[in-house]
Amino acid sequence: MSKIQILSEHLTNMIAAGEVVERPAGIVKECVENSIDAGAKVIDIEAFQGGIEKLIITDDGSGMDYEDTQMAFMRHATSKLQQEEDLFNIHTMGFRGEALPSIASVAKVELQTNDGNQGTLIRYHYGELVTREKCSCPLGTRIEISSLFLKTPARFKHLKSISYEFSIIADLVNKMALSHPEIRFTLSHDGRIVFQTSGNGNLQEILYQMYGKEVASNAIPFEQKSDDFQISGYAVQPKINRATKYFMFITMNTRLIRSIPIQKAILDAYSHYMPSNRFPIVILDIKTDAQLVDVNVHPNKWEIRLSKQSELLELIKKTLMEAISSSLRTVKVQPKSTPVFEQQQISFPYPVRKEEKQVTEQPKIQPEIKEDPITKAFDTYQKPIENKVQEQEEIYVAPIEKEEKETTVGYDFFCHLRVIGQLKESYILCENEEGLVIIDQHAAQERYHYEQLVEKLSQPTTQTQPLMVPIQLHVSSNLVAQVEKINEQVSFFGLSFDVFGTDQLLVREIPLWFQDVHQEDFFYDLLDYFAQNQEVDMEMLRKHVIATMACHSSIRFHRALNQSEMEQVILDLKKCKQPYHCPHGRPTVITMSDKDLRKEFERG
Repeated sequence: MSKIQILSEHLTNMIAAGEVVERPAGIVKECVENSIDAGAKVIDIEAFQGGIEKLIITDDGSGMDYEDTQMAFMRHATSKLQQEEDLFNIHTMGFRGEALPSIASVAKVELQTNDGNQGTLIRYHYGELVTREKCSCPLGTRIEISSLFLKTPARFKHLKSISYEFSIIADLVNKMALSHPEIRFTLSHDGRIVFQTSGNGNLQEILYQMYGKEVASNAIPFEQKSDDFQISGYAVQPKINRATKYFMFITMNTRLIRSIPIQKAILDAYSHYMPSNRFPIVILDIKTDAQLVDVNVHPNKWEIRLSKQSELLELIKKTLMEAISSSLRTVKVQPKSTPVFEQQQISFPYPVRKEEKQVTEQPKIQPEIKEDPITKAFDTYQKPIENKVQEQEEIYVAPIEKEEKETTVGYDFFCHLRVIGQLKESYILCENEEGLVIIDQHAAQERYHYEQLVEKLSQPTTQTQPLMVPIQLHVSSNLVAQVEKINEQVSFFGLSFDVFGTDQLLVREIPLWFQDVHQEDFFYDLLDYFAQNQEVDMEMLRKHVIATMACHSSIRFHRALNQSEMEQVILDLKKCKQPYHCPHGRPTVITMSDKDLRKEFERG
């Protein structure tokens, strides 16, 4: 008897569902992508119990006719590919024809759709067709998915808590709103709206909703193109950063993607302005010919293969570095303020005579609070939204205003500083017309020495000086084994290591420019770099060597400085091309305005 047999269609759909429908968020992704392909301008997502109990996705797209509704639930049935060549020129979000049959095989599905001529209702229960009939419904499509994985307990038990599953859905909808700002998204959980966009195409507005005023105000717009690629988006100032890499949003032809090389290019652009363990907030949209992109890598369509990738990475890195360096600001200390709660104005259906408010004396004078135009503009999204909206009014969004005085931008900032003292023998305290300025003396000197060394080390070093007593370094056997490879990399800087015994390296000569460096500390830091990086990029090695050298030749913390030395630190910063961050990305200068100081001391 033959052991090999053909699996049933229902079983193959359940197997496919494991790749497409891993959790409720996977269903949301597939259904929303179908809505986008249908030309929807309004997409509503309703989740109940984290999407485990029920999901409802409604759109105003083109819909389907009576015949297409049943075809849509057949595996590999799609309207987006007609012939083999189309697979290499994909312009739609979906194309595999697996989502609906996979979802229908592991849940109860009810779909109502109308193509403008006739409405259709179709129901599937765990892969079995239950109902298919004509009905009355609005233009577009409404799909309801319930009782997910109840007949596949092995899959159901791997779902997390309700709050966790909904958090993944919310994160996904946020990303889709960023990739399609022209679509009005609404997300609700258990009947309560938690996120909504206006669909007016304003990315900065969506940033405000997701991360608040500070992030939106510090978002730097950028746009650039090459022969094959066009990139645009927003890069948030490096002083605002996060602890994980999940705040870099990348889209390719409006498709959300994950790409480690592109993420690395973004991090390389920020590496001069941010510590290595922090990550930026970036929205990056890439447009290119669809024939250069292969999206048919995995059923979830997150991964891509890209032709001419190196050209794109260089374009991203160069554009972001230019955008950041041209818009740098000092880090401003924002004291925590007590939230102000205001009574919402009550609207009446009839005219009401306005009366002047009588102001009663308060025991304590409160500082005057000016109305924020940004908060006012976006206040629409923070108020409860009624379920029944008869008419959608156009929402006006005021442009994000710049600060009154951009004294924190440019080298002119350092011309107006007056040294007033030193704190903890580590920080230089200054004042200007705006308020208090604090300079990290070590980080400031690092930046100055770094830029000086960059010019000196632009060419290979040939002049060295022998040491009467070699520098002896105790290292691991791993580094001893790769000393030849290390010497190949560091010869550019005029450095070389000799093996001595089984666990030591000797340095017999040093470059001429090496005089002011803490030599032994520097060499250990350099060797640690090789121990941590299996594949060494020459450009990153050069940056690491110069940054380490600048660190070991700079003013240390806990060193008292006289007035002229502190003033010299400021003069050195003024000479720098990028004076606001040390080579490792830490800020050199922070400010605290006089207004904030007065507020802290309750002086109004």
